[in-house]
Amino acid sequence: MTTTTDSKSAKRWLIVLGTVIMQMGLGTIYTWSLFNAQLVSKFGWELSSVAITFSITSFALAFATLFAGKLQDRFGLRRLTGTAGIVLGLGLMLSSQASSLPMFYLLAGLIVGYADGTAYITSLSNLIKWFPKNKGLISGVSVGAYGTGSLVFKYINGSLIDSVGVSNTFLYWGMIVMAMVVIGSLLIREAAAPASVPAVVQSSAGVVPVGTRSSLSASPATASSVPAGAKDYTVKEMLRTKEAYLLFIIFFTACMSGLYLIGIVKDIGVKLAGLDVQTAANAVAMIAIFNTSGRLILGALSDKMSRLKLVGASLVVTAAAMLTLSFAHLSFGLFFACVAAIAFCFGGNITVFPAIVSDFFGLKNHSKNYGIVYQGFGIGALSGSFMAALLGGFKPTFIVIGLLCLLASIIAISLKPPVQKEKTEKGLSLKPYGGTA
Repeated sequence: MTTTTDSKSAKRWLIVLGTVIMQMGLGTIYTWSLFNAQLVSKFGWELSSVAITFSITSFALAFATLFAGKLQDRFGLRRLTGTAGIVLGLGLMLSSQASSLPMFYLLAGLIVGYADGTAYITSLSNLIKWFPKNKGLISGVSVGAYGTGSLVFKYINGSLIDSVGVSNTFLYWGMIVMAMVVIGSLLIREAAAPASVPAVVQSSAGVVPVGTRSSLSASPATASSVPAGAKDYTVKEMLRTKEAYLLFIIFFTACMSGLYLIGIVKDIGVKLAGLDVQTAANAVAMIAIFNTSGRLILGALSDKMSRLKLVGASLVVTAAAMLTLSFAHLSFGLFFACVAAIAFCFGGNITVFPAIVSDFFGLKNHSKNYGIVYQGFGIGALSGSFMAALLGGFKPTFIVIGLLCLLASIIAISLKPPVQKEKTEKGLSLKPYGGTA
């Protein structure tokens, strides 16, 4: 018995290792800001036009999550993630031969983003299914590895750009990432589909399954021992709840704040804080460090308290930092404090949200359901840039994003899991689903 238990435990941690290696490779796309100025210098393009590539990558990443679950059902997790790693690597390697913006938009944007999103969502959801009692923590480990990849490759890609040039860097970057994702895919195993949790209601006897006559007559001690889990919603069932759309709004706002900052942080340091280019570039590493810290710390913390209240608090902090960037005279310290706060909260929020979706809608269809909510990531990536173009600058954009964060915080704090709509026997009251959401 002990040997069997040890074997299962070893297999689970091998799956963690494979997922971490894979997620680190996938997270390297967050180093894109290192390439903007280099591509502008080499090809003479407009900076804003080159920077759109990362927005396209982010949008394609989110769009891929809509279909990743169905592809996993058809091809299996290992084959799908391994193939995604090969496509991702090839997209970057072919980018080394690109000489026009449309080619970069196609290769480094659409193809790289789609492959990245496919492997990201499926490997993350799979790991959560292996550790259902520690969803927040294990999500933090997986998504934290994604952030760590951006930190490590900030130095790897930076060194490659200096030594072999910007175009050749895409070639070596693609080769390394392909190897990491494929190796990671070979170590993981697909989790068995969790059994559907019966619908539950609250009666004088405690929590009991809906429509189970024997449970209705059970003693209080027996009935109250029935666990109250989240119903396994299909995508169609989830989309019939108002909670799905409210979660989307919260996630969209949280992603827009973080992704907009990531794309222009170096320019903010130069133009608003008066920093020199080299000092401002250190903000890229600052974002990676605090982004990863937020994923690990808030992910673990979300297993100990209400996840949505935690998200609500982080959105308040984000709003305060955004408004500070808008109205305060930015010193070196204040600029980096605001950047650190936004990056920490952004990393934490995108880590906690997979667990929130499973709390609300169950684990069985998690990849598909979270893929719907995750579209807030892609739309948020595009919205910040479009808003800045419409409003004409950083400061008004920060103000609008800060106010939206406050609104999203109010929604998060007041939101409850969906309530079962089935009629119950003998007029029993309904019980909302979800554990620590």
